[in-house]
Amino acid sequence: MYNEYKKKAVALRYRKGKDKAPKLVAKGVAEIAEKIIKVARDENVPIIKDENAATEFFGLDLNVEVPPELYKVAAEILAFIYCLDKKTNDR
Repeated sequence: MYNEYKKKAVALRYRKGKDKAPKLVAKGVAEIAEKIIKVARDENVPIIKDENAATEFFGLDLNVEVPPELYKVAAEILAFIYCLDKKTNDR
């Protein structure tokens, strides 16, 4: 049986005070997705496994701000990462 599913990965960037909205800075499937994940791990960037969010962001062009219809998803991800960073810094 043939499995059409391939791992997808996307990377968002948001610089408070510099960016108006998060931007998609990397995306890929299969081997490229693995490389994105490896870079994130190597740089201690939090990885969130959310297939639906990855699929939604995957349709965007690179280095383009996330459109308003995806603000909620992006905000939830950034809030989660902010909480992780705060817990790490409080230790």
